[in-house]
Amino acid sequence: MAYMDLSQAFAGGVALPHAEPAAATMQTGFSAIEWSVIALAARDKLSSLGEPGRLSRALGSLFGLGGTSKLADPRLEALRQTAVQAWHHGYLLPASEIGRFITAGFSLDQFETLLASIATRRNAARQRIAA
Repeated sequence: MAYMDLSQAFAGGVALPHAEPAAATMQTGFSAIEWSVIALAARDKLSSLGEPGRLSRALGSLFGLGGTSKLADPRLEALRQTAVQAWHHGYLLPASEIGRFITAGFSLDQFETLLASIATRRNAARQRIAA
C-alpha cells in the first residue's frame, strides 16, 4: 500500500504562501534607538519643530548658541517630531502629524503605542510632582 510521508512534506524550506505578510505589517513596538529618540524628545521644545528664522540664525552664530538639531535619518526625525508634539500635547495631535508618521514608514499600531507610552510617562511625572 502506498502512502505519503507528510512529516517531510515541507522539508527544504518551502514556505506557505500566507506565512509572513500579516506578521510583518502588524509591528507595534519600536527598536532601542527609536525608544531613545522618543525619550530624548521629552526635553525638546515645540520650537525645535520649525526652521529657525534669519534673526535666530544670526544671533545663534554671533553668540554661539546651538540651533535646533534635526536627526540625519528622516524616519527617526519624523518619529522625533511626532514624539515632541505628543510630549507637549498628549493625544491632541493634528491629523497631518499622523500622516507624516505613517508616511515615514511607521504603522498606526506604533502610533498608538507611542501615544500610550508618552501618556503613561506624563501621568507618572505629574503624580511625582503632586506627591
